[in-house]
Amino acid sequence: MSVKHAISRGLELGRSVFQLGLLKSGGRLAAKLRADRFRAGPSVRTAQPQAFLPSRYRYYRTSLKGLAAQLQSAGFRRFAGGSPRNRAVFLAFGLGVGLIEQQLEDDRKSASTCQEIQAVFRKKKFQAPLKPFTSGFKLEDYILGNQIGKGSNAAVYEAAAQFAPPKQSARKCSLVQIKEDEVETEAPRSLTCCSLRNFPFAIKMMWNFGAGSSSEAILKSMSQELVPAGPHALKQEKEEITLDGHFGVLPKRVSAHPNVIRVYRAFTADVPLLPGAQEEYPDVLPPRLNPAGLGNNRTLFLVMKNYPCTLRQYLEMSTPSRRQGTLMVLQLLEGVDHLCREGVAHRDLKSDNVLLEFDSDGCPRLVISDFGCCLAQSDSSLQLPFNSIWVSKGGNASLMAPEVATAVPGCGVMLDYSKADAWAVGAISYEIFGQQNPFYRAVGLESRNYQEKQLPPLPSTVPADVQFVIRLLLRRNPNKRPTARVAANMLHLSLWGRKALANQDSVGMRKLADWLLCQSAVVLLKGCQGPSGNRVEAELQRSFLANLELEDLRTAVGFLLYGREQSQACVLSL
Repeated sequence: MSVKHAISRGLELGRSVFQLGLLKSGGRLAAKLRADRFRAGPSVRTAQPQAFLPSRYRYYRTSLKGLAAQLQSAGFRRFAGGSPRNRAVFLAFGLGVGLIEQQLEDDRKSASTCQEIQAVFRKKKFQAPLKPFTSGFKLEDYILGNQIGKGSNAAVYEAAAQFAPPKQSARKCSLVQIKEDEVETEAPRSLTCCSLRNFPFAIKMMWNFGAGSSSEAILKSMSQELVPAGPHALKQEKEEITLDGHFGVLPKRVSAHPNVIRVYRAFTADVPLLPGAQEEYPDVLPPRLNPAGLGNNRTLFLVMKNYPCTLRQYLEMSTPSRRQGTLMVLQLLEGVDHLCREGVAHRDLKSDNVLLEFDSDGCPRLVISDFGCCLAQSDSSLQLPFNSIWVSKGGNASLMAPEVATAVPGCGVMLDYSKADAWAVGAISYEIFGQQNPFYRAVGLESRNYQEKQLPPLPSTVPADVQFVIRLLLRRNPNKRPTARVAANMLHLSLWGRKALANQDSVGMRKLADWLLCQSAVVLLKGCQGPSGNRVEAELQRSFLANLELEDLRTAVGFLLYGREQSQACVLSL
């Protein structure tokens, strides 16, 4: 029997056996291979299309034609030359190649399904919560109310637009889009501010110490604050400014996303004497308002939607249910993934910089805010040269990822922020589930030297899959830490794909593709409502389906199966 004929027979036999479903034990073998691989800690940044097979098989999956050519070579012909045993080996080898070829075909179909679903949901743009308006480029266009926040570089005041003031008797006149079923929520009364209807905006006044008072200098110095700005946030003539002596455009901005704050207007104006300024931040006032003040006369103002509270304030007064907590972690991961895809690392993620409101079902909706410390790049590598101690690592040293906190400046050293915000989400998750953040002073762990076994246990009420995701996010080694996209996929599968993962021995991409098609149909039919009538869930599922990628989904499945296997092993050992 020739080598070519043996391979052909093996391929035919392999396809037949695969189609008849006689290799059920192959599923168990594949699960074991996946578990073995993930025990070593997969690098999700370098996940390949062959991630679920051992490395020694990957060449044969990618080049069957090349394999046949090598088997036809003189050396292989001599090796297979007349021995029945060798011919049997090649027949069995052909069988394996046939199975792999079939799996490749399934992969191609699954990848095509993912791309089609992604294309459908990417066409459905996120609708901003404020109606579009054409005015509002001057401070005089707004009525300022009470101070609602103050940080290390800005103060925030509630505001209303004088060009379209909201009327209590006519809700439709408001610039805030309020759906009829969102009027009454199940949110705690103490967290729903009655002035939100009268003051739908929040105006952030930056503190200007050394940027000068020209608009160009201010916009250049504070350009990071404009990363979440909308396409018409600046006047057209301000879109292009002088940068380093050259006429250019301001840094890139991220597109709208339900879990990222939106800046609707950005303009420079003279610093006003607002209520509480002399008492709370006298040093940042200009000398014309305070003779001892160090600030400049003009600064940057940002107009955003007014939110009831920050995540930290909400968690101090309320405890979310286990499902709401999972949805909150998932929202943060979706927001971080969106930023990473658009070349932005927040670098100052903490519960104070996450704002919160409630949907019609009373579920918290989170948005990431305060981009003053962010890194914005033209690509999505999120690598920053670290050749000097003067290079800023970002804010919030307590929640700085280990690979950033331990970096030492030097020639050729790069700070890698691709998974730094995802690590911070893992730490914030402790707060969401009612625990102290393990990296704040009260607990005493430091990101630069903690050991993973030192992480405190999460409450037993937290779902096992969610606990596993949080543990993965807090891995010290970024190569063993999932990206925000993979971690988000794991939570999506845990929340809505349990049936697709119910039988670990038979999990395959074809089964997952069927589940994805069903999910897509449900989300499209439900519209803005999720499967349980929850708007937050609908937004999350749309984000998931709009960012479907086969390899990220496959890696998420592998992690989940490994985590569940480990969990079962622990239970059996007890």
